[in-house]
Amino acid sequence: MDQVNDSVVTGFVLLGLAQSLEMQFFLFLFFSLFYMGIILGNLYIVFTVIFDYHFHSPMYVLLANLSIIDLGLSSTTVPRIIFDLFTEYKVISFHSCMTQIFFIHVMGGVEMVLLIVMAYDRYTAICKPLHYLTIMNNKMCMLLVISAWIIGVIHAIFQFVFVINLPFCGPNNVGSFYCDFPRVIKLACMNTYRLEFIVTANSGFISMGTFFFLIMSYIFILITIRQHSSKDLSKAFLTLSAHITVVVLFFAPCMFLYVWPFPTKSLDKFFAIVDFVVTPVLNPVIYTLRNKDMKLAMRRLSSRVINSREVTK
Repeated sequence: MDQVNDSVVTGFVLLGLAQSLEMQFFLFLFFSLFYMGIILGNLYIVFTVIFDYHFHSPMYVLLANLSIIDLGLSSTTVPRIIFDLFTEYKVISFHSCMTQIFFIHVMGGVEMVLLIVMAYDRYTAICKPLHYLTIMNNKMCMLLVISAWIIGVIHAIFQFVFVINLPFCGPNNVGSFYCDFPRVIKLACMNTYRLEFIVTANSGFISMGTFFFLIMSYIFILITIRQHSSKDLSKAFLTLSAHITVVVLFFAPCMFLYVWPFPTKSLDKFFAIVDFVVTPVLNPVIYTLRNKDMKLAMRRLSSRVINSREVTK
């Protein structure tokens, strides 16, 4: 951290999303409403799983952790985006930029591992139903969740140690509305080809490999079910379609942002907004609308809250 103070650059200039006042107001409403939906939707799932004992099972514990991750990932960028919409000079301090980068990759790394764990959970539940409670017991579930957090932190630290000590003495325009490794590395006053490759391999290729692994695992589950019983295929597909949708929404922007060799500002903005705003608000909708038990539980939780307010009055 001592090297940080030696850098000439003390802050970075972020890219504005809109120039006209009308577009700024539109984006303010868009991001504010979506962020409110992210907070309410994901917290609703978390509280439902915590306070309803029917959902103290591995599948719902993993879902609650996914909601926490989505809320955390969105909170690393969206509040700053809303604040910067009406700010003339969009400057973020060096330490704030590094902090944002670190937590983006912590949350992203944890979600990546968590989606693999959720795929394993569905494989066990669908293909080995008689052994599900033995394999995916509460102890194993908590061990997998803790492992996901540890791997996510290691993933972020592995890249962070290379960036934190880079010398920044020249241009400080990030070229995006948030800080991230690929954009910040290019501003360093040195040859960063090897570091860019490390970031691409660590975030891009791992994201791509994990994405195809998950898709193939879901296809394998569906083929296995079809071989045993074609009647259960449609039911299993409905269950897995929610997981597949979440996987595509999460990994498609990641692969573009870290692997695509010819990024453009318009596509960069689009995929970043999908990753930080759209996906975190869609995940609660996707999982709750496809799950009758979850919808009933959320209604019960809502009625409890309403009844408690009536009692206090």
